[in-house]
Amino acid sequence: MSKTIAVIRGDGIGPEIMEATLRVLETLQLGFQYDFVEAGLAAQEKFGELLPQATLDAITKHRVALKSPLTTPVGEGFSSINVELRKRFDLYANVRPAISFPNTRSRFPEGVDLVTVRENTEGAYIGEGQQVSADGETATLTQKVTRRGSERIVRYAFDLARRTGRKKVTVVHKANILKSTSGLFLKVAREVAAQYPDIACNEMIVDNTCMQLVMRPEQFDVIVTTNLFGDIISDLCAGLVGGLGLAPGANIGADAAIFEAVHGSAPDIAGKGIANPCALLLGAAQMLDHLEFGDEALRLRTAIRATLTTRDRVTPDLGGNGTTDSFADALIERLRA
Repeated sequence: MSKTIAVIRGDGIGPEIMEATLRVLETLQLGFQYDFVEAGLAAQEKFGELLPQATLDAITKHRVALKSPLTTPVGEGFSSINVELRKRFDLYANVRPAISFPNTRSRFPEGVDLVTVRENTEGAYIGEGQQVSADGETATLTQKVTRRGSERIVRYAFDLARRTGRKKVTVVHKANILKSTSGLFLKVAREVAAQYPDIACNEMIVDNTCMQLVMRPEQFDVIVTTNLFGDIISDLCAGLVGGLGLAPGANIGADAAIFEAVHGSAPDIAGKGIANPCALLLGAAQMLDHLEFGDEALRLRTAIRATLTTRDRVTPDLGGNGTTDSFADALIERLRA
């Protein structure tokens, strides 16, 4: 039985990198069907809203979506379409791998192979209770962390480590200062860790984590942390391996999953045919893992690595003279070989 995937082409360079990604996926001959839906500026222009009900219905129906970058207009609508999608579908686990690739703008062309697992639905990042005093002198927000939210994200991280053969989970916190919210997260993490004696666990304060990532990233395997810390750390990790152009992301919930490139829509290069599709392709590889096509996910990642190693028709940001389409062509040839 074929699997239908909700596809959001996105804004800016989104349609270009999505077309390239779908061409590569077709080469794997998995029989996927695609339900093309809209969000972001493209949806607003067509339907007058950033996140149409038809798009939400498609994700609900198919339970899996592949999404290109979206643009949220400044000063109106949602604070972030991505945050709204996470809320609507309770996509509590944000999973961001950072793996060294050759011939990238990275201080670490080898040796980095880690995953950041970020709680996606609560904490300071959500911005609950934001308000500014009448005199404009004081701004406040509510930071809420729950036992349920902490337990399920930490358990997800340990299950991911066990499932993928990773050996260690680092719990990142600021419980020395944020004794209530971060303290609860750490307490629950310790309780969960005790149930996984086969997985090593260590604890690290967030500021030290950032320093250690820059100095010795090879010491990390799986990082699990709260929403705001995870947002910062995952981008730091992307910087270790060459930037957001090589950074995929998965947003996982019990009833739906959305896979994406985490970079922006890059309107300045839209339509020029030079956008790097790697992040979305790596997001598609995460989707293949999620759908239990692990062998095909490995083939795709291997083809990407080989193409980067030889700089075969890669885009200018990767040191080549290729285009989005030529990059896809190079991958397709390797997958067919």
